[in-house]
Amino acid sequence: MTHSCQAMACLAFSLLIAGCQDRSTAPATDAWLGTWNGPEGTFLRLEGGEGSYSITIQNLDGPMTYRGTARGEQIEFERHGARESLRATKGVETGMKWLTDKSDCLTVRPGEGFCRD
Repeated sequence: MTHSCQAMACLAFSLLIAGCQDRSTAPATDAWLGTWNGPEGTFLRLEGGEGSYSITIQNLDGPMTYRGTARGEQIEFERHGARESLRATKGVETGMKWLTDKSDCLTVRPGEGFCRD
């Protein structure tokens, strides 16, 4: 085998091995995609994936949409000039009596939480 053929074979093998490796593992926050319900018709809808999200929060003032980014086990976003974070919690951690018995929830801050039914 000539030197150039050996180099081509080595390159082909390297590309084959690289193609078999899982280069990106989806962040844990991708499991949160979908709609989460709060009290009195409020909800949080999370769309996107691979660490980049569109977050729609429907509160009593109406829906607002924000861009979010996965940071470890939470999603960070900016709302009204303030840095916020969305994290997985139990219902009791939302600080909302309507959600106390729920076990699969997302919380922005105490008093602002959403759960899956």
